[in-house]
Amino acid sequence: MDATTFEKIAQWSAGRLAAGDPQGTVTSVCTDSRSLKAGDLFVALRGDKFDGHTFIAEASKRGAAGAIVEEFPAELPPGFGVILVKNTLEALQRLGAEYRRSLDIQVIGLTGSNGKTSTKDLTASVLGENFQVTKTDGNLNNHIGLPLTLLRARGSDQIGVFEMGMNHAGEIAPLAAMAAPEVGIITNIGMAHIEFLGSREAIAQEKGMLAEALPPSGTLILSAEDEFSPAIAARTKADVVLAGINKGEVFASDLRPSASGTKFTINAEGRTAAAELSVPGEHMVRNAMLAVAAGRAFGLSLEECAAGLSKLRLTKGRLEQKMIRGIQVIDDTYNANPDSVAAALRTLASMPAVGRRIAVLGRMGELGVEAERGHRLVGEVAAQTHVDSVIGVGEEAQWITEAAWRGGVEKVVRVESTEEATKVLRDLAKAGDLVLIKGSRSARMERIVEGLLAQ
Repeated sequence: MDATTFEKIAQWSAGRLAAGDPQGTVTSVCTDSRSLKAGDLFVALRGDKFDGHTFIAEASKRGAAGAIVEEFPAELPPGFGVILVKNTLEALQRLGAEYRRSLDIQVIGLTGSNGKTSTKDLTASVLGENFQVTKTDGNLNNHIGLPLTLLRARGSDQIGVFEMGMNHAGEIAPLAAMAAPEVGIITNIGMAHIEFLGSREAIAQEKGMLAEALPPSGTLILSAEDEFSPAIAARTKADVVLAGINKGEVFASDLRPSASGTKFTINAEGRTAAAELSVPGEHMVRNAMLAVAAGRAFGLSLEECAAGLSKLRLTKGRLEQKMIRGIQVIDDTYNANPDSVAAALRTLASMPAVGRRIAVLGRMGELGVEAERGHRLVGEVAAQTHVDSVIGVGEEAQWITEAAWRGGVEKVVRVESTEEATKVLRDLAKAGDLVLIKGSRSARMERIVEGLLAQ
């Protein structure tokens, strides 16, 4: 953040400066004392299993300039700033919202069931051709992560591309109110978080709160291929742009998969431009079209959008291609749900391979009563895409391997842990094979990639 005084922070957070120099400044806000740097402002959040107030002394020892707290600390070094508030989480959220409004920045709010992080990276890459862009770091997209993300923006930034994640009803509207986006992107409506919302219709209702938050002068970008897009479009006063493959106002055509990614043609307003992504997968091209639509909303030419796509750098664990002992590994371990795993399996099938195609698939969380159906769907897709071998990791993966076996997959193995999966994969995979590794964050599938690299 730009240098901001304690006096201003107290005002924005609806707090009272109880200690410290009102004109003292900070340039960074932190909620984790372990990652705090000298000069940071520490926010002492309370959670079900922790209380940040117990780490205030540690934060001061690490060089924190001050803290936002609900109760005055017992012992503090001279000059340490203390801002007293009623609720530290609400204070953090107010601070993020007010700081965002102090900046001359335009915000893109981004949500959806699948592809949020990839679309965020694609959009930032496209807009980076002409603008100074800041974006969500990692998965800082919830009620704590978003205000921290807003506070990382600077006055020199022209556009912010910010994810808005949710897993319960009532979460998107407060996030949108904090970020105040002029442009919204909803990638699609799938099965992610269905455990807590109960149906895709309920998920669409919640995701669509972003559409309702946009101003009449704004732009809403939706998938031209998602069945819920018409209903969501009807809920906004903003202009609506549809993007997709072979349909929409901005669309890709003539897709040509290659070993390194996909080449295709961008189409919009009767004009075309050649483009290429350095990552594989038809679903990535769909995400790219959402990003191009955002670029067009900010006045970029198709050629500039294509140049931005060519410079894409995805978040770690998103379709990263690695060569390990002659085995081509697709590291897609960042997260997973049935829709995204199905898309990854189709990508695996579309990529050229000298040897076999092997899928190592872990559990998918937050599916609730849909857990068995979702995991079996993945096994069926593995069979339909002619995967040669499936390794299922974890208890729920039994549904994946059963469905894959019944569908005709030649070799299926289920193991309990990532360590077992690593051993099986070491014995099974040979030079020339193509391996996909994917699962929910809770499955820790990245450990398999790390195990292979360590060997």
